[in-house]
Amino acid sequence: MNKQQLFENIKKKQSFLCVGLDTDIKKIPQHLLKEEEDPIFAFNKAIIDATAPYCIAYKPNLAFYESMGVKGWLAFEKTIKYLNENYPDQFIIADAKRGDIGNTSAMYARTFFEEMQLDALTVAPYMGEDSVTPFLGYEGKWVVLLALTSNKGSHDFQLTEDAQGERLFEKVLRKSQEWGNDENMMYVVGATQGRMFEDIRKIVPEHFLLVPGIGAQGGSLEEVCRYGMNRTCGLIVNSSRAIIYADPSENFAATAAEKAREVQQQMAAQLQNL
Repeated sequence: MNKQQLFENIKKKQSFLCVGLDTDIKKIPQHLLKEEEDPIFAFNKAIIDATAPYCIAYKPNLAFYESMGVKGWLAFEKTIKYLNENYPDQFIIADAKRGDIGNTSAMYARTFFEEMQLDALTVAPYMGEDSVTPFLGYEGKWVVLLALTSNKGSHDFQLTEDAQGERLFEKVLRKSQEWGNDENMMYVVGATQGRMFEDIRKIVPEHFLLVPGIGAQGGSLEEVCRYGMNRTCGLIVNSSRAIIYADPSENFAATAAEKAREVQQQMAAQLQNL
């Protein structure tokens, strides 16, 4: 999916919501464990069917699937296949935070872009150019590079300054533009960073930003939009726990749909500003 197609879908659905599929076997409704052969996939399928009208992307977090071993990986594979076959307009991001020496990154890229047919992959930038460029050689695929994250520990390294006063996340933004462009590279910027979006937009005005941290983590959608939205929206805002775990009962999917619809309506109001 290219940048224009992504923006067209945002306009059509009046949404830039990404639903995070952080599916934890210990948190899904208990009846699925008793009734389903593959409860992880059954949960994902129900969440997808319920929320697809209100979002433009899904982001499965690989850690939640890898923690289940082979069963988890198979559930992940089935989830991606289900999305590709039934919801081809959805942008699928693997939240895997890969990034290693070049030949290893090339294998990761082959896994997620050739074998799994995903649209995008989160990548850690701190091993430099040769660890990132193998992911950039696929037409229509995206690298989502970690820039300024929403966790408390982000301040440990990402905000440190060099002798010229340039912060580390700013160096990542500037340097990485030598490797990719706004047609194949996005950046992770946490919703809790507030007005820091202004500084980011000075460096990457046209790139899409993947924004985790609204909902359970307390980030403000209105603030993210005020400081981070550009002329093509430029935002994919993720919500995971606040949607998928809103209801532990057998009505979990209907509740997830309602939560996603509430966020979509807020987003539609923000898109009127474009």
